[in-house]
Amino acid sequence: MTRHRLGGAAALVVALWCSSAAQAGWFHGPGYNACPVSSCAPTSCYTACKVERETCYRTVYETVCEPVQETCYRTVMETTYENVQTTCYRNVVEQAFREEQYQVNHPIYETGYQEQQYQVQRPVYETQYRQENYQVSRPVFETVNKQVCRTVMRPVTETVNRQVRRTVMRQVVETVNQERCYTVMRPVTTTRTVQKVVGQWVNQPVTIPGPVVPQVTRDCNGCPRVCLTQCPPVQTCRRVWCSQVVQVQVPCTTYVPQVVRQVCPVQVCKMVPECITENHPIQVCRMVPEQVTENIPVRTCRWVCETQTRQIPFQVCKMVCETRTCKIPTRTCRIVTETKTRRIPYCVTRQEPYTVTNRVAKCVPRQEAFTVTRMVSKMVPRQVAYEVCKMVPMETCCPTSPCSTAGGCATGNCASGNVAPYEAGKPVPEATPSPAATTQPVKPLEQPGPMLNPMPRGPSA
Repeated sequence: MTRHRLGGAAALVVALWCSSAAQAGWFHGPGYNACPVSSCAPTSCYTACKVERETCYRTVYETVCEPVQETCYRTVMETTYENVQTTCYRNVVEQAFREEQYQVNHPIYETGYQEQQYQVQRPVYETQYRQENYQVSRPVFETVNKQVCRTVMRPVTETVNRQVRRTVMRQVVETVNQERCYTVMRPVTTTRTVQKVVGQWVNQPVTIPGPVVPQVTRDCNGCPRVCLTQCPPVQTCRRVWCSQVVQVQVPCTTYVPQVVRQVCPVQVCKMVPECITENHPIQVCRMVPEQVTENIPVRTCRWVCETQTRQIPFQVCKMVCETRTCKIPTRTCRIVTETKTRRIPYCVTRQEPYTVTNRVAKCVPRQEAFTVTRMVSKMVPRQVAYEVCKMVPMETCCPTSPCSTAGGCATGNCASGNVAPYEAGKPVPEATPSPAATTQPVKPLEQPGPMLNPMPRGPSA
């Protein structure tokens, strides 16, 4: 910001300097602008200004902020909790009972009867009849034949021959010689030796002991007793088979399989497809419309009014007085006092101690280090280049010769040297190399010198 302000001030100073120098350079009065169109160039010497630029340097101080880190300490309060036991008391309500006597009055109701006579009006109903005529609509049904024409579709059956092509399988029988192999059993007779058991029956004598039978005898005392006595044996004959092994030659016939080949004619049947065309009669049914007239019996109904008479019964009520006796129940009440005992509960409050553990918060300070970055301002000098414009006076002379229409000043070429005719009074800027600086210097505006304008104008400001 300071740099921009200094640059703007330098540009303003240069501009003011150039304007004052330009006005100071036109010290020949109002200048040459008042010359008429047909006048000649000045015949004497005049002074023009040339702008010269000079580069200067000045020291500018800038404020630069540098970050500086510092370690500071702050007090941080930490919350800690401690368990503190506190003895508290609470009210405990207990229930107790006390006996109380009280009197209760309860009613005793007694029911009695009292006779009372009263009169009532009893209705007596009589049935009477009255005649009433009324109209009745009676339906009368009539049957009328009505002709109705309708179109019916009558089926007409026609027989049409239709050619049908179908493929049938025709059976063809061929005789083919086929070799057939079959196995036959051929009998073979051989002789083998077999042991045969032969024998005969022989009569052998056998002695069979006699049976034991009881026999009554007398002992030495003459007493009878029973003794067992065996009877004499019996001689008999028994047939016994006496066997004998004899070797006999026995013929044995066995069957041996034998393969026999035989060529046999075999009829083979195969199916050959054949396409045939047949005429099949087909019955085609088509519907032909036909008008049919039918007599349809229609039953119509019409209503006929008739007058009929009917007997309408109605009841006539008349009231008859009667005297009746009724028993009216009478309820009497007497109060009886009774003493009762009841238990009345009541509450007894007592103090009961109990221990409560509370967490008590406590703030404990501690030092906590933290880093703070702050900006420290510092003045730093640097060189700033700027340009200074100087107006250097420069004298220009023209030859003195009378005005003429040919040559000389008449042509307007009054200047000598390398100055252009109309650019003689204009300052010529010179290029000055600018030093390498961070900021580009502000270039002052160039002020034009006295122009040789032949047109008359007023005095310059």
